Amino acid sequence: MPGLRRVGGVARAAKGKTNMSVQNVLIVGGGFTGLTAAIALAQRDVKVTLVDRVSAWARVGHGLTIQGNALRVFRELGVIDEILAVGQPENAVTLYFADGRVMAEMPTPRTGGDDLPATIGALRPDLHEILVRKAESLGVEIRLGRELVSFENDGDTATSVLSDGTTETWDLIIVAEGIKSPTRPKLGIAEDRAPSGLGIWRAVTSRQPEMTGGIAFPTADDGGAYKVGYTPVGPDQCYVFVLCRPQRIENGLEGWQEVKRLMANFHGEFDYLRESIGPDTFLNFQEIEWIFVEGPWHSGRVIALGETVHAVPPLIAQGAAQCVEDALVFAEYVTRPGDLQTQLAEFYARRLPRIKGVVDSSLQLAHWEQNPGSPDADPGRVMAQALLALVPAP
Repeated sequence: MPGLRRVGGVARAAKGKTNMSVQNVLIVGGGFTGLTAAIALAQRDVKVTLVDRVSAWARVGHGLTIQGNALRVFRELGVIDEILAVGQPENAVTLYFADGRVMAEMPTPRTGGDDLPATIGALRPDLHEILVRKAESLGVEIRLGRELVSFENDGDTATSVLSDGTTETWDLIIVAEGIKSPTRPKLGIAEDRAPSGLGIWRAVTSRQPEMTGGIAFPTADDGGAYKVGYTPVGPDQCYVFVLCRPQRIENGLEGWQEVKRLMANFHGEFDYLRESIGPDTFLNFQEIEWIFVEGPWHSGRVIALGETVHAVPPLIAQGAAQCVEDALVFAEYVTRPGDLQTQLAEFYARRLPRIKGVVDSSLQLAHWEQNPGSPDADPGRVMAQALLALVPAP
């Protein structure tokens, strides 16, 4: 038909019929970044296809602490009521000495505004399911079991080759594959993920009703955890994290036994948490890596977002928040009238200083975690300043 072309498997009117920079987008990666971008673009009348390498969504994963600025994004997406329904709101965190004594009660800055909780604790799969349902309700096409093999910029379009052999053309390709992205170097990005010097065990276990969340610090490096914390994620459940050295010690212990060993010198509420961990507890261990891409995030009509270009140690709970901010702000830029390359450059310039503040603070905290007793250490101040800087909308 005259005036029509095949783009992303959909025949549509030739460009020039709309003022938007993009009308048809491929998103690679179905985590928080990819799904948020899919929802935000679909709400602005963009045709969105999302691919992910998993063959099926699985209800696995640990808990998350979601800060208010992420909740602000979820409100913009129209899913805030569902998310609050599965989360446990908290407006402060109690800091403890390892022996169980209270060090301080630290109010959490309301980075999303006074009408939202400062934070919520929730299970990752619960949040993911809410975002998947929202994306599907908006007509986002989700294809599982597929990866991006290669891409080519073609001037005013970009062509993708997927692992199932399909070749399609898009106005824009968004890479949201996360810190281990195989596509990132193909964009000409030289930075790669780097070790933070930390490792983390995560668990989901039971809690008592009076246990409302806290973080405990050792008084010396005794070979155990650098710190232990927990966040309620349900009426009788909590997410526990144990910050430790980055390599799993070969000591003959099962994972749950190693976590109990690392927590051995943490008492008070942490005695209960330690004893609640057993062979059937869902556990996950990983080395904490980080990346911060200071150069451009795009090449032609292919752009990387979220943890593909900025991933930080989870010390101020801003990893997911910065990812979903990326996605929402990006959708606002590329659905305005104007030149796409200008919009991509303006988006990058707007996001970079905000994310750099999170990265710098997180790496400073990571250094102090590994060097307890540092004379200049002031983690409470750094955490508070970093979060207060995020109160203004992104």
